[in-house]
Amino acid sequence: MGKDDALWVFGYGSLVWNPGIEVAETRLARLSGFRRRFCMLSIHHRGSEDDPGLVLALEAHAGATCTGLAIRAAKPDEALEELRARELISSAYYEAEVSLSDDGGAALPALAYVIDTNHRQYVPDMTLEQQAQVIARAHGGRGPNHEYLSRTAHGLNGLGIGDADLDWLVARVQQIRSED
Repeated sequence: MGKDDALWVFGYGSLVWNPGIEVAETRLARLSGFRRRFCMLSIHHRGSEDDPGLVLALEAHAGATCTGLAIRAAKPDEALEELRARELISSAYYEAEVSLSDDGGAALPALAYVIDTNHRQYVPDMTLEQQAQVIARAHGGRGPNHEYLSRTAHGLNGLGIGDADLDWLVARVQQIRSED
């Protein structure tokens, strides 16, 4: 990647509230053909091999649209290195070139980190209740899983991107944690 090339990345989860890179610009954006779901076991950042947590992933789904944040890196080469170290830690995600649509209808070529549905960390069939039970207790190298959930839901809601499943999970995880 040359110094003059723009690098846009699609934030749909923790990148919304913790991009981990120097940001030059952000825009609300949509990605067609994908949905945001807690369908990836986290064995590093929000869980462990022995007690995995759950993190969000982009999952291909016909007819779906995921709204998130297009993030333009201020320093593309450094950002790409940082993003790959963070997102590709276990190869459960793969890096995809996608086309986002911003609120003005402009197409933005971007990178997105998408779940590999053949990877052992992919868990497509968990109910919301099962997700809540995992998220309430898991803890990894970057902190408790419930913190990841609440920060992501707060970040999305702050952008006006409501996600009913995330809001339900926040309430249910709080309830589970208060019962312990």
